[in-house]
Amino acid sequence: MSELRFVRLGFGDDAVEYLEAWEKQREVHAARYADEIPDTCLLLEHPPVYTAGRRTEDSERPLDGTPVVDVDRGGKITWHGPGQLVGYPILKLPRPVDVVAHVRRLEEALIRTAADFGVATTRVEGRSGVWVLGDPVEERPALGGLSLDFDPRLTDGEFDPRLNGPEYAPSNAGQRREDRKLAQIGIRVAKGVTMHGFSMNVNPDNTWFDKIVPCGIRDAGVTSLSYELGHDLTVAEVLPVVEHHLRNVLEQAEPKPRDIEAEAAIRAAADAKSAAGVKSEAVAEFTAMAKSDAVAKSDAGADAVGQPARA
Repeated sequence: MSELRFVRLGFGDDAVEYLEAWEKQREVHAARYADEIPDTCLLLEHPPVYTAGRRTEDSERPLDGTPVVDVDRGGKITWHGPGQLVGYPILKLPRPVDVVAHVRRLEEALIRTAADFGVATTRVEGRSGVWVLGDPVEERPALGGLSLDFDPRLTDGEFDPRLNGPEYAPSNAGQRREDRKLAQIGIRVAKGVTMHGFSMNVNPDNTWFDKIVPCGIRDAGVTSLSYELGHDLTVAEVLPVVEHHLRNVLEQAEPKPRDIEAEAAIRAAADAKSAAGVKSEAVAEFTAMAKSDAVAKSDAGADAVGQPARA
């Protein structure tokens, strides 16, 4: 990949309003598409704001009418604000764009960043982003005095954690020792150029997430580097480390277009084996991969997966 340029737009008292940053993304996107500038990553903090991707459902939005900015990225609803490092990598990729590979590269850079600060993170099958894994279910503390075998979030499709007290709040996932998301990813690809990107929780007030169903996930929560480390960490400290790993991962990558015919052939072979009752590790592995890839594509928005792009 070509050289990656970083632009620090604003942090702290100079945090950038979301709509202003969105317009800046459009300007940079147009310039990158026209080959007027190199691949560029905008880095910044936002004042508090909720943003909703295209798949967001009404039942996942704030109950109190707090305003939400509906955006043209994939994924669902999330929060941005102080203490969270936001990155918008605007990159030209070969078409048809391999969206999954792009999401995986962003995840890898953030996983390496967390590791540099002593926080072990990973990917979770079927869920994009970067996660801190929780304890095994049988080792987690009971909720409200009840065994986790009776966790209503797992059995009641209409259970709403926003209405059921702090023991179910996304911000308290660490106390429950559950899987918890450290970094969110939601992108858009239009004309072969990416927009939007990632947000990494450094030291935010995670109770902002309690007003929503973050990323539409009801049985997990959110965390931050500061929470996991047990001491405060600032965005200024994390910023150069994120830049280092983004540069290493993205510049050293050799993006290739999606091989649609090969994907179709592999899928057809797996379907044929499944239909014939053939159980194999290859079929199981492909099924798991397809599930994770589908989530990554949905978090990339419709433009990236072959539907018409929106202006």
